Amino acid sequence: MIKILVTGSNGLLGQKITDLILSSYSSQIKLIATSRGSNRHPLKKGYTYHSLDISNKTDVEIIIEKHKPHFVINTAAATNVDWCTDHQNECWEANVMAVQNLINACKKNETHLIHLSTDFIFDGRKGSLYNESDNPAPVSYYGESKLAAEKIIQNSTINWAILRTVLVYGVVADMSRSNVVLWVKKNLENNNKINVVSDQFRTPTLAEDLAQGCILACLNNANGIFNISGPNYMSIYELAIKVANEYKLDHTLISKVDSSYLNQTAKRPHKTGFDLSKAKTQLNYIPHSFEEGLKIIKKQLPVG
Repeated sequence: MIKILVTGSNGLLGQKITDLILSSYSSQIKLIATSRGSNRHPLKKGYTYHSLDISNKTDVEIIIEKHKPHFVINTAAATNVDWCTDHQNECWEANVMAVQNLINACKKNETHLIHLSTDFIFDGRKGSLYNESDNPAPVSYYGESKLAAEKIIQNSTINWAILRTVLVYGVVADMSRSNVVLWVKKNLENNNKINVVSDQFRTPTLAEDLAQGCILACLNNANGIFNISGPNYMSIYELAIKVANEYKLDHTLISKVDSSYLNQTAKRPHKTGFDLSKAKTQLNYIPHSFEEGLKIIKKQLPVG
């Protein structure tokens, strides 16, 4: 029996990992779910839950020492790009110092760390899909913090894998924040006009696929950096049109703009998106197409 401790289990990815383990790996994996505050997952049985703030060094050491997991999957992070720019100290604490706490505890307990990272460590100027060996050059403080976390993991002496992902979308019963697919869908359902950028390109990632990537990394005892995203490269504007078409909503409410129009606090890379060859070959990672992902979400959302 493999013992896996998940941080940030109340988030979208964290809840999807819980779903996946309970539905498909309950005979292979013992789950310890941790997150800030009370457990928001609707299912409370079949695993252990602890409230845990990973920026608290002592609490991290106590919980990991208690359970001695074979793997820690770290999904906890400050991911709001503009917020990170405006709250740099808090961002650094959540995305870098907290990771050092996990590294220290993992080292003491011989635990393998699976850490989630982001396409925002790149500047988006490559002109083609990024692979794992491309040189990072973040254009936002959020990206800088995530790259700093990657570096301290790589310089540590523990076993580790870094899973980089892109624009995660999906739905769970208790959402702490929205994502681009649900944002587009909700606004169009309410007949709201929306401005969507056409000069930012991504490979959007279904949360179920990312959860599967996390479990595959554990089952394969993965070491190193892996790209785990969706397989389809598109602009955010194209994404919004696909959402409108899938849910039969009025795509004429969507206006095409460029990034400068939005006047966002933090700069975003224009073109990221990932080459998935390594994950497909070494982990047998097989993501859903974006259209398949939208159909999966449709089945999960309440009717009406």
